[in-house]
Amino acid sequence: MKLKAVAVGAVLLVLVGQCDDAQPAPDVRDSSQARAGAERSAAPKAPRARPRRTPSASPTTSGPSPSASATAGQQAGRGTALAALGLLAVKGRAPMTGYDRDRFGPAWLDADRNGCDTRNDVLREHLSAITVEGNGCVVATGAYDDPYTGSRIDYRQGDGFLIDIDHVVSLGNAWATGAFRWDITTRAALANDHLNLLPADAGANRQKGDGDAATWLPSNKPFRCLYVARQVAVKSKYDLWLTAPEKAATERVLASCPDQLLVADTWGAPTRVDHDISDPGVPASMPTESPAPAVVGGGSTYFENCDAARSPGAAPVHLGDPGYGTHLDRDGDGTACE
Repeated sequence: MKLKAVAVGAVLLVLVGQCDDAQPAPDVRDSSQARAGAERSAAPKAPRARPRRTPSASPTTSGPSPSASATAGQQAGRGTALAALGLLAVKGRAPMTGYDRDRFGPAWLDADRNGCDTRNDVLREHLSAITVEGNGCVVATGAYDDPYTGSRIDYRQGDGFLIDIDHVVSLGNAWATGAFRWDITTRAALANDHLNLLPADAGANRQKGDGDAATWLPSNKPFRCLYVARQVAVKSKYDLWLTAPEKAATERVLASCPDQLLVADTWGAPTRVDHDISDPGVPASMPTESPAPAVVGGGSTYFENCDAARSPGAAPVHLGDPGYGTHLDRDGDGTACE
């Protein structure tokens, strides 16, 4: 019996060994992948790279931030004062016949209809530490760093020797360089346009009078570039011309600051006011309903005045055109009723 049991045990051992030998061998590829996986798990993770954005050709999706783009665009659109100066016409001074401050409208209008007159609007815009009277408009006191003289002014309302509001392009100069031919609504627009207005030391402003850049410049020399750049901006907006001496003087100033930008018209005032005002220089008896008719006949055209030329759309009338006459061409440049 013992021998029989030993034999059975031996057989069982042989069968078990054969079963173990029948187990499949481990897959080498699986082992390699497992090791690689283990190595990746053990190694520190590298930071994930952010995807790069390829700039679009569209200007709306590339370049500076929107605010920077807007600023750069405004500066590029304005250009330099020197470049704008080169685009202005140069002519002689028209006569001052008929000039009067009242022909630029009342001083001062509420041009923008905000309930306050233009003078106090300008004071509120430029002065600091202001106090305002009970009506909410009149500036009672304030402080001002005057760019014309470089001095500081402590302003008190009612003291007429402290601050004037300067017309940067003086109204007399404007009259002699084109404004004489405007109607009063355009002249009043110029007289109340914030682009053409700055508080100034009263003494300096009165010394300036109706001077242009050839006859008067601020005593504060660092301000001169900005001052003439503002004059060029006003003349560009209102299509006023320059005299030859005025242009030469402006060029001399800008030669020291050739990159000076044209002053931006951030106020955007229209070039006509919508107020019901009359021109005191136009006689009440003068007919205003319709222009004098054009006289046409015998193969020739005659316009009694520029209103007559404008009525049929003939203006401007150039030298050699039907209807051209020296009585229409006041500045003698060959173009009448501009």
